[in-house]
Amino acid sequence: MRYDPEKHHRHSIRLKYWDYSRTGAYFVTIVTYGRELLFGQVVDGEIRLTQFGEIARVEWKASADIRDEIRLDVFVVMPNHIHGIVWIEGDDAIGAVGAHGRAPLRRSLWRPPRSLGSFVAGYKAAVAKRINAIRGTPGMPVWQRNYYEHIIRNERELEAIRRYILENPAHWAEDMENPYKANRR
Repeated sequence: MRYDPEKHHRHSIRLKYWDYSRTGAYFVTIVTYGRELLFGQVVDGEIRLTQFGEIARVEWKASADIRDEIRLDVFVVMPNHIHGIVWIEGDDAIGAVGAHGRAPLRRSLWRPPRSLGSFVAGYKAAVAKRINAIRGTPGMPVWQRNYYEHIIRNERELEAIRRYILENPAHWAEDMENPYKANRR
């Protein structure tokens, strides 16, 4: 279905005038297509990755080798999503101040180079290509169309988000992305 502004009233809640290629730390969550439990399972509070989960893990780590402008912090691959902290590093020397939101809903696929959107698009494409090669399903979606991001504003927030990411497998039973969770909203 083509985008029709009269029917589709989706608006980005991303910070309108924030430059996402700007130096700072960003908390990112990327969810699998249809929330499919593609990457593994949580057993006794620990994630056990499938072959596809291992691809998601390896490609995340490889991103820092491919892109000079990013530095990766803690991350976790969950059964149907990933969480991670990405630092965009540049010459602007201005730290993140901010807001939170979702990636913009654009009709155009253009993303500013050396930006958070460019990083996420590259990561998602690399993972999807490898998984689809194994499954023999070229072009099949692996990821939801969008992703969640949050600009990390200070050290206290950074530490809280790091803890959230590292403890995420232990809290899978209560996770909103868990399709088996009782009382999902």
